[in-house]
Amino acid sequence: MTNDSTMRLKFWGTRGSIPCPGPETVRYGGNTTCFEITCGERRIIIDAGTGVRLLGKKIMIEEGNYLNADLFFTHTHMDHIQGLPFFAPLYNPESDVRLHAGHLGGQKYDLLGIIGTMLMKDPVFPVPSALIEKACSFNDYDCGKIFDLGDGIIIKTGKLNHPNGACGYRIEYGGKVLSICTDTEHYEGKLDEDVMALADNADVMIYDSAYTDDEYPKFKGWGHSTWQEALKIAEAANVSKTFLFHHDPSHNDDRMDQIADEAAAVNSNARPAIEGEEITL
Repeated sequence: MTNDSTMRLKFWGTRGSIPCPGPETVRYGGNTTCFEITCGERRIIIDAGTGVRLLGKKIMIEEGNYLNADLFFTHTHMDHIQGLPFFAPLYNPESDVRLHAGHLGGQKYDLLGIIGTMLMKDPVFPVPSALIEKACSFNDYDCGKIFDLGDGIIIKTGKLNHPNGACGYRIEYGGKVLSICTDTEHYEGKLDEDVMALADNADVMIYDSAYTDDEYPKFKGWGHSTWQEALKIAEAANVSKTFLFHHDPSHNDDRMDQIADEAAAVNSNARPAIEGEEITL
């Protein structure tokens, strides 16, 4: 086991649904979902939205394009997988990347099949998935499984309320807890027990806050929540710090500033996630 018991988190993509590059999103970010977590010397990646391309660029420059990591998917909607064909380390056959995706929504999804027959296949994409298979192993699991990755790293999984299903993660290492709850829609009038279990006494929670309470009725059933619901979970689960996440494409930087101010007025330890931001738990 490594002597470094520190858990670190970096946001490589914070936007939901579709990439939104441009001057109006430069401060909070326009890339779609991707987190990098380091537990000592071990690396865990959550989701491969467009933000994963930037992570790959960093690895290519600083680490010779070699990657040894576990990559977990919350689900396989496009904004969570669209960066995968552009993730440079996967094209290095010496890399060792273990891809994990939960069976969701009562259906048995084959991760390799999704990548090979839908994402990286003519005429959608000209580079075949066979070129990344030497670097990757593919693990489809039942959501609810607990992973023991070794080196003191435990990852608990739990179902989220999202069309076609989604899987949340609770990463425990070095006495710290990181809870990742995206994409998910709250239940009206009650707290989601699955989310509560993932968030219980977490040092950091990342929660789907695509909308405000005022906006939510127009998008009910779309599988996303609000920043106000995030703060209810944070209080009930005794979360130390909350990052609002899955920024809606219509929310430019000025709108995100407003949300940040409104959230901070309720909970001083809650604010929107910022692309490129790094924190130590």
